[in-house]
Amino acid sequence: MDLTAKDAARMLNLPEEQIYAWVRNGTLPSYRIKDRYRLNRVELLEWAAARDIKVAPEFFRENQETHGDLVLMNSLTRGGVLTDVAGNDKSSVLKEVCARLKLPDHVDRDELHSVLVAREALCSTGIGKGIAIPHPRGPIVLGLTDPHVTLAFLREPIDYQAIDKKPVSLLFVIISTTVHIHLMLLSHLMFALQDVEFRQLLHARAGEETILAKAADIEHRMVQADKAKGGAR
Repeated sequence: MDLTAKDAARMLNLPEEQIYAWVRNGTLPSYRIKDRYRLNRVELLEWAAARDIKVAPEFFRENQETHGDLVLMNSLTRGGVLTDVAGNDKSSVLKEVCARLKLPDHVDRDELHSVLVAREALCSTGIGKGIAIPHPRGPIVLGLTDPHVTLAFLREPIDYQAIDKKPVSLLFVIISTTVHIHLMLLSHLMFALQDVEFRQLLHARAGEETILAKAADIEHRMVQADKAKGGAR
């Protein structure tokens, strides 16, 4: 899960000196082990997305591994789309989302809500462009065998303390089963959100089938590019 400054520079296609400059002035979240800086992969991915910094395609391929080519589309299919989600702040919106998530009856939705709110208290998951990706800081035990991603369209945009200061009108709620799957889901979602057409469909509130088809198309292209590169080695 952790990266060196050199890894981060490669991931963001930026000079290593720039990474160190951001670390030293507190712009880029990091921590120090002895005399070396370390960066969390998930936090760095979210940080880059919030600032519209493109991530090198190799990063997404590295985290694909063997959990299925269409992990995002499959997770979205399980999680589904929620419309007309009411609420005037983070907590109330997340409360309604948790109540409406397609989860087994035994899941403690109040606990899930508390975990999501606690994650937001650490740092907003509003990545800009009207989008937020609320998720537990780490996988929590919900008794799920497969990850879920739920797209929630809010009734009214709310202040989400997003990085670009703009109101948020839609959420991707990620419920993972392991740390690795969480990272892979987040990677695939961030890759999809770099696609202008996908973002346009989201903001136009296109139908669920249209959004799922586009997500599948993006993942297919991602996988095919990876296989083509692998075959060329």
